[in-house]
Amino acid sequence: MKRMLSAPVVYLYRESVDFRKSINGLAAIIESDTDLSLGSGALFLFTNKQRDKIKVLYWDKTGFALWYKRLEKAKYKWPTQEKNEVFTLTQFELDRLLSGFTIIGHKPVKINNLTMT
Repeated sequence: MKRMLSAPVVYLYRESVDFRKSINGLAAIIESDTDLSLGSGALFLFTNKQRDKIKVLYWDKTGFALWYKRLEKAKYKWPTQEKNEVFTLTQFELDRLLSGFTIIGHKPVKINNLTMT
């Protein structure tokens, strides 16, 4: 999944979801809780209560696709629920998250008008 897909934007749904939900159930969550377009090609990330699994829902021009990953011995560092239901990620942050690194509270460092991550 990493780098196999180029998405215009990546959304992380902050609340944990019931992982028995599949494509239709996850799409219904996005439709009912947000104003985001499901058919935009964006990636929508979801996690379970234990924070050891991620599901990624996206539209690939011919239909919805669902990608699933489980960590064996760790938990995903997931942003806590705040005002908004979704959190926007960069491709770099998505790669880091899927690799098990934290993305919370880290901002790019600017040195002489250059951004370092």
